[in-house]
Amino acid sequence: MYSVEVRDRIMIAHSLPDPFFGPAQNLHGATYVVDVAFFREKLTPQNVVVDIGAALKVLGQTLEPLAYQNLDVLPQFKSALTTTEFLCKYVFDRIAKAAASGALGDDGKSLSRIRVTLSETDLARASFEGPIGG
Repeated sequence: MYSVEVRDRIMIAHSLPDPFFGPAQNLHGATYVVDVAFFREKLTPQNVVVDIGAALKVLGQTLEPLAYQNLDVLPQFKSALTTTEFLCKYVFDRIAKAAASGALGDDGKSLSRIRVTLSETDLARASFEGPIGG
């Protein structure tokens, strides 16, 4: 299986209002390093997995509406615990939709899988991985 991975960063604020999260129940900031890996069984006729420039553009467009926002007040996250794991799936769904719609070029439609990883620090990260359309 071949893969290509692109990276960006995002700064957000949020709270996790559940006793499970201890001090993270309070409003706090987070800076995530966001890695998205694209997988395919066989290389395209151009011997690539996906157009890296298109992948970087789609990732930037996906993260831009969240950048420097308090996630607690965004309507799409109403009543959601915006954990790192939850945000991985949120980003995954948007990247997968972009791939299926052709935003990564025609070859993006035939990717096998995508993995989204959000790193909170160099010591902690979470991921979501799944098939396109899955």
